[in-house]
Amino acid sequence: MEIVYSDSELLSYMTEAVKINPDHPVLIDRYMLGKEVEVDAICDGETVLIPGIMEHVERAGVHSGDSIAVYPPQYLSQDLKDKITEITIKIAKELNTRGLVNIQFVIYKNEVYVIEVNPRSSRTVPFLSKVTGIPMANLATQAIMGGKLKELGYEEGMWPESEHVSVKVPVFSFAKLRRVEPTLGPEMKSTGEVMGRDVKYAKRFTKV
Repeated sequence: MEIVYSDSELLSYMTEAVKINPDHPVLIDRYMLGKEVEVDAICDGETVLIPGIMEHVERAGVHSGDSIAVYPPQYLSQDLKDKITEITIKIAKELNTRGLVNIQFVIYKNEVYVIEVNPRSSRTVPFLSKVTGIPMANLATQAIMGGKLKELGYEEGMWPESEHVSVKVPVFSFAKLRRVEPTLGPEMKSTGEVMGRDVKYAKRFTKV
């Protein structure tokens, strides 16, 4: 992976990349100065349950594992939440998902873009399960085994948001790993995470 800032840097890297891997294509991503959000959903092939949307505090471009995630989102309009819900349901069904799916979005100029889709459990599942009270791993396992979410008492769409504000904060070990570059970017550098919860947005940071 390489971050380039100009056409000349891109040309130089492409020349080097082709020399190293002449038989493999090079994927180019364009950086967007937007807000990143993340969703974990459960699908049984027919119904898609979205326990919640997590809003990242860090700018887009910082690895999701290194970003502070806030649930429920504090600075997203209802219109954006509805768009994210709609896109999540469509993607989960089109992929014929059975179980968990993690989708990362970026909001740029009030438009919602999909960064990546991971048809698996993610590191945010334990956090989201705890703060919403939804047994996500259990439900996903039952969906994989042929169970139906509606029969288990869950309807399609977004689960009602909690009154409490919860935050997932990454933990770094730069003091012990002294040769690691501490600047955050697209490569994950955190070695753990902690959680804080309160009824007020600012106060929950004091609990981590």
